[in-house]
Amino acid sequence: MSNKYLELLTPQNSQVIFIDQQPQMAFGVQSIDRQALKNNVVALARGAKAFKIPATITTVETEGFSGYTYPELLAVFPENRILERTSMNSWDDQNVRDALAANAAQGRRKVVVSGLWTEVCNTTFALSCLHDTDYEIYMVADASGGTSADAHKYAMDRMIQAGIVPVTWQQVVLEWQRDWARKETYEDVMALVKDHSGAYGMGVDYAYTMVHKAPERVQHGERIGPNPAK
Repeated sequence: MSNKYLELLTPQNSQVIFIDQQPQMAFGVQSIDRQALKNNVVALARGAKAFKIPATITTVETEGFSGYTYPELLAVFPENRILERTSMNSWDDQNVRDALAANAAQGRRKVVVSGLWTEVCNTTFALSCLHDTDYEIYMVADASGGTSADAHKYAMDRMIQAGIVPVTWQQVVLEWQRDWARKETYEDVMALVKDHSGAYGMGVDYAYTMVHKAPERVQHGERIGPNPAK
């Protein structure tokens, strides 16, 4: 593997592409719980938004087959154009190439990928892009899904053998943050951690409220009781 992959992901050297995060594609996913998959996709999107990292959203056969992109993902990037394709391989579409090239021209040559399915749309895009450019591909394994555990695993193995780097969404976001002294993104990262990071997020909420005595995140009705039954 090239030494270029030793350079950490930063908000300045990264861009993100979301490939076919659409319901009909998600229906076929069997390698990860589908609600967990959507949670992870939206968490990655929110992280990219917090760090002002450009995102490309591409879809395939939206009205003919695959359905509309998750509204939760579109809500993070309401201004983004949606790049529609017919090919299963996003690299076959010139609009996708142009969007990635425009970001790469700004020094963003590390392409973070989240897509469906791992063994088709992700693999063909990643291998083709790597073949034709000097971009560096980071495949977000838990924000992607395949039609079986084996399909996802062997697709990831094939890409890794070609030099594509496997990552997870939280790994990527925390690598972008890198230092908790970077207060300009601290609150946004903590917010998405609370919403999307399971036990880690619950622990953050607990520490904020019970240890540091911060107010609860939501207003709620009056707490009454206890009132033992007679």
